[in-house]
Amino acid sequence: MNIKQLWNKAISILKTEIVFTISLFLALGTSLISMPKIDYINFEVLILMFNLMIVIIAFEKLKLLDKIAVEILIKHKKLRMVSLILTSLCFFSSMFITNDVALITFVPLTMIIAQKAKFNPMKIIILETLAVNIGSSLTPMGNPQNLYLFSFFDVGMLDFFRDTIFFVIIGAIWLFVLNRRISNVNLEYDLDKIEIKDKKSAIIYFSLFIFILLSVFNIVDYRVAFIITLIISFVIEKKLFKEVDYFLLLTFVCFFIAIGNLSNMTTIDELMKKALTNSTSVYFYSIFFSQLISNLPCAILLSKFTNSWKEILVGVNIGGMGTIIASLASLISYKFYAKEYDGKKYMFKFTTYNFASLIIFTLIFYIFLVI
Repeated sequence: MNIKQLWNKAISILKTEIVFTISLFLALGTSLISMPKIDYINFEVLILMFNLMIVIIAFEKLKLLDKIAVEILIKHKKLRMVSLILTSLCFFSSMFITNDVALITFVPLTMIIAQKAKFNPMKIIILETLAVNIGSSLTPMGNPQNLYLFSFFDVGMLDFFRDTIFFVIIGAIWLFVLNRRISNVNLEYDLDKIEIKDKKSAIIYFSLFIFILLSVFNIVDYRVAFIITLIISFVIEKKLFKEVDYFLLLTFVCFFIAIGNLSNMTTIDELMKKALTNSTSVYFYSIFFSQLISNLPCAILLSKFTNSWKEILVGVNIGGMGTIIASLASLISYKFYAKEYDGKKYMFKFTTYNFASLIIFTLIFYIFLVI
């Protein structure tokens, strides 16, 4: 491959990986003003994310989640019940396999059912997107910002769940209310049954997943979990390493560097300290900045200027609603839908549902958790 081909490939990657590109330019730009330090990079978070990615990719290969979904869906043929099942699968699975993986798993299944039963899946996919952004908020490994905040502030397990469970419970009720708006018509479709061919590997990777969860909660050293993950994956399925989202990991590295540089700039430091004067301001800025830069970089940014982790945690998870970039997982479902249907109509309906949800949850949690 010559220099021109390498250059074209690099440009193609930068165009495709938009979030990584933005984070890279932020890291490079801020590094011209402030000298970056290796201390800015949180290697524990990166290793935990890598471990989870490996085991989740294994689950996808083994089709564990697909089997569960199909076994449930073949027994139900009412559109509203199908919607409730798919939304619930997204809601609960996102707590353990992350919000983006839940969408990658269940949105294509939704599209297949919609094509076979001849209905437009727009509302269901929007509910699934809301479901993963709400459900993933419960656990540290549910989404990247939770994992980062849990590790960065060294939050206790009980403290973390105490501050996320209320949001998730209210969110589940809200999703159920929205699901009642789905038509209750009968559907006709057939789904092929899925068999787990390699049951031995499924048991091994499920056991590894439990071990990795113990490392997330600091019961097991994350470095030990990392070594065991490498060994098991190398022995059983080396191809898993090729499918890890390294650009997401590099995006984290770039954001760590960019925000570390920004936090050491006197002007930025003074502005942020003036803005984040109390828990209420932290809460609202977490929601506001999430709309503009998405909730992951928002969490990293604000964590450098305040110890109000509870308000950041609740704020960025609520802030995942609203704009389509507020939670980057939302872009996944949009891309799937827009390939087959009208993307403009989806954006309008998505924005309506999400901003309504954002306003309601912002007010509820301002009254009950912040005041």
